Parts: sequence; structure tokens; C-alpha cells
Amino acid sequence: MLIRPRRNRKSAAIRDLVRETTLSAGDFIYPLFVHDSDENVDIAAMPGCKRWSIEGLVKEAGEAYDLGVPAVVIFPAIKEELKTSQAEECFNPDGLVPRAIKALKAAYPDLCVMTDIALDPYNADGHDGIVQDGEILNDETVEVLCKQALCHAEAGADIVSPSDMMDGRVQAIREELDGAGYHGVSIVAYSAKYASAYYGPFRGALDSAPKAGDKKTYQMDCANVREAIREVMLDEEEGADMVMVKPAGAYLDIIAKVKEATTLPVAAYQVSGEYLMIKSASAAGWVNEDAVVMESLMAIKRAGADVILTYFAKDVAKRLK
Repeated sequence: MLIRPRRNRKSAAIRDLVRETTLSAGDFIYPLFVHDSDENVDIAAMPGCKRWSIEGLVKEAGEAYDLGVPAVVIFPAIKEELKTSQAEECFNPDGLVPRAIKALKAAYPDLCVMTDIALDPYNADGHDGIVQDGEILNDETVEVLCKQALCHAEAGADIVSPSDMMDGRVQAIREELDGAGYHGVSIVAYSAKYASAYYGPFRGALDSAPKAGDKKTYQMDCANVREAIREVMLDEEEGADMVMVKPAGAYLDIIAKVKEATTLPVAAYQVSGEYLMIKSASAAGWVNEDAVVMESLMAIKRAGADVILTYFAKDVAKRLK
């Protein structure tokens, strides 16, 4: 035989030379949970993850940053007494997230700090938008999201990331930020966010599950592909700097299609359910955690993701280093 493809696989050195896809710590955004407490508390649904105090958050982010992880995204667990039907706490300049942003930027000025723009952690109804008579109000929600994004920008956030899936929110937030002089604050849009069963552990981590109904009137149907492209193109037109697909592992085809459709960087979120499945299977001895984590992340990168949000970011950065 003249052609023997196995020659390119015969040693680790040659496999390294011909590898088509590579991972680095610089590919990751590290999702971190924060709460208004002096204690760091383990999250039962997500082994290895914690609700961090602000001090703990800064330490954890700093350790990841020193390993080469350039960015974190903050998710707050808000006290029940601060949750209201209008989610006013989300734009409180003295609230948990603004204080966390300031602490992170004071300790690590070059760390990229990204924040989640959505109402569910603050909403007494547990939805990403304002609820009236069982309906999620789009335009009224967008007004509050703009206030939230501006509040985070004023605190020093580098990126705001609307994850709510309301129509028109990217343009509204862009105009709000630009009008206040925050032209340099980026928007990473959750453009193709599916109504997924993989989010369960995350909602437990933040106590943010809907009190009634579900999120299917604003998050996407898992059966749809072209709709994802439509959402991406709209967000690009509205001024997004990056677009995102969420979840990642079960939506590699969507990542690939989005990559073909846009010139913007594409992010993908390896969500809590994906994390927990790997952790649970490895704890039971059924799979090798390190190997499965690396393979799952490589698959997301191979599908076309430029940026990966993953709870494994710090551990993988340590391994890569």
C-alpha cells in the first residue's frame, strides 16, 4: 500500500505535529458563583464548585488567572428577601455583583470580568423576565436589563452577557452603554440558548428555578437549527461582539452551523448538567474524569467554539500548564 494513514499516528510526537485542534487555558471563561456571606459553601449539585464569598471569589479567580485563564463570569446567589417581581436589586450599585466586580478588578486589573445580564437570580418569580399574569413581558424586561448592564459597566465589568433571550435586548443594551459613554464594554450575547434539561444543577446552585411554568416561551426549542442562525444574525446586527451557544455538548452541530454563519467569535457553554454527568460517572469509577473532560472540551473546540465557558477551566488549565 502506498497510502498508510497510520504513519501520521505512529508516535506522540507525530500526533502532536498533525493535531488539527488544540486547547489552551486562554480558550476558557471560568464561571463562578458568589453569595453575600463570609463563608465559602459547597454546592451539593455541583461537586467541586462553591458559592464563594467575595474574598473567596477573588482568590479563586486569581488562582485561575495565574494558570492562564483570562476571564471569569459571575453568577450571584441573591438572598430571598431581596427578590421582587420587578427585580430591582439587579441594578443596585451597592449590590452583590457590583461589589464583586470592584473587588476582582482591584486585585487583578487585567483579569477580564464578565457578568450575567438576566433577572432570574433577582426575580421573585424565578424567570429571566418580568412576569405578569403568567406572561413573560419582553419590552418591560429589556428596560430593566439595560439598567442592570449599565450598573455592571459602571462597576468596572469588561463584558456584559445577556442570557435572558428577550427580543431586541442586545441593541437596547448597546445603545444604553454607548449613551453613557461605555463604548468599550463588550456584549457577549447568549444568542442560541436552548430550553434545556441540562440546566438543573445550576438552578440549584442559585436557587433560581421558576416558581411556575417553564422558560420555553423565550429559550429555544432543542429541535431547531435554523432558528439559532436567525438569532445569531439578529444579535450580530444589533451590535454583539461575540455570540454564544448554550448548552455545548449536545449542541455541537449548532456550534458548527453558527461558526459558518458569522464572522464574530463563537462561545459555547459547557453547562452544569454536562459537568455533573462527568463528575458523577467518574466518581462511580465508570469513566476517567481527566480523559473525558479533555475529550469533551476538545469536541466543543473542534465544532467551532473560539471560547468555552466551563467549570473545569481551572483544573484543565492546571493540567495544560
